[in-house]
Amino acid sequence: MERRVALALAGAGIRGQTYASWVARNPDRARLVAVADPDPHRRALVAAEHPGIAEYASWQELLDAGTGADAVIVATQDQEHVAPAVAFARAGHDLLLEKPLAPSEEECRAIVSAVSEAGVRLAVCHVLRYTPYTDLVRKVVGTGVLGEIMSVQHLEPVGWWHAAHSYVRGPWRSERLASPMLLAKSCHDLDWLAYVTGRGITRVSSFGDLGHFRPEKRPAGAADRCLDCAIEPDCPYSAPKLYYPALRERGAVWPVTAITDATDEAGLTEALRTGPFGRCVYACDNDVVDHQVLAMEFEGGATGTFTMTAFTEQTHRQTWIFGSHGRLIGDGERVSVLDFRTGRTEIAETGPIGDGNAGDGHGGGDDGLMDAFVRAVATGDESHIRSGPAESLASHLAVFAAERARHTGTVVTVPGQ
Repeated sequence: MERRVALALAGAGIRGQTYASWVARNPDRARLVAVADPDPHRRALVAAEHPGIAEYASWQELLDAGTGADAVIVATQDQEHVAPAVAFARAGHDLLLEKPLAPSEEECRAIVSAVSEAGVRLAVCHVLRYTPYTDLVRKVVGTGVLGEIMSVQHLEPVGWWHAAHSYVRGPWRSERLASPMLLAKSCHDLDWLAYVTGRGITRVSSFGDLGHFRPEKRPAGAADRCLDCAIEPDCPYSAPKLYYPALRERGAVWPVTAITDATDEAGLTEALRTGPFGRCVYACDNDVVDHQVLAMEFEGGATGTFTMTAFTEQTHRQTWIFGSHGRLIGDGERVSVLDFRTGRTEIAETGPIGDGNAGDGHGGGDDGLMDAFVRAVATGDESHIRSGPAESLASHLAVFAAERARHTGTVVTVPGQ
């Protein structure tokens, strides 16, 4: 029987709360002993599920007090990963670290080095590696039915409203505040492609920019805030059309909880009137791209393309894998496999696993990640961790190379570790 793992949480935002909720639902396998966050409301939300845990206003206070934990979940903002990750690793704690590792190549390498020197375990929250759908794709590839993988085509449909929420109005809208879109949102995808194909990415080129959510695309008559805007009812990016129905239909859950601590319409209205999420999408301080394309070369010579675009419905990723003997089409819930040798197409499904967004557990990936990490800490068997330091650093290096390619208009070789 596995021993019960003691965890501490540094960063009690949406992602931190998600991981803490898993612990609350699995009390026989893990317990949360401490939470650190500068926001007392966020700490209180976590403490409500874990009565009696220690609360701290910062990860430094948690570290100084001694966590009493086997492992620490670091779910702070992107720019605030490296310091707590390095500090807790040096203190001897296993780490579950929210993606991305860090906003720069140097910081990513610093975290990986600290983990290696301290001899602790690291799992990065590449949750797509842990979904039932990913297991299904990997199983198909592993049977050899596709033959040799020759090329891959992969789409990340961010969703028009999700892009407006997180990457135009929200905390990931700016490279200065967070990181480039490819790192903040799509490091999952480059990591996933390497995982399901079993091949690292060796060379990249990239194109993309901020094409739509800019002041010059602002419609005539648009106000600075949606609540004051005469044309708001006809705008696809209307904040009232996104948040009021969400609150009425599902209550105070994501994405509403990302913009206000209130649980009623009056509080939501105040947040839209005064906070960043009520701004016109054409009058924000955003600078991350809203569409981007990558061309990639994998180990062994296979090629691939990746498209990230804001201008879609919000749904699962979609993937085409083309092999010498067959092709696979996947939509996040099922795969269709055509065998060239027989001409037959077979379809396999994962069953109902929810949507692929953060509000619905990333298609089972959030739970799968926590299950694997806790099992690795409890048993000492690192094989349960699919997103360790080497794998995660490799995919991050591919992201940084792609950004260099986009900015320079060149083909860039992904550096080694």
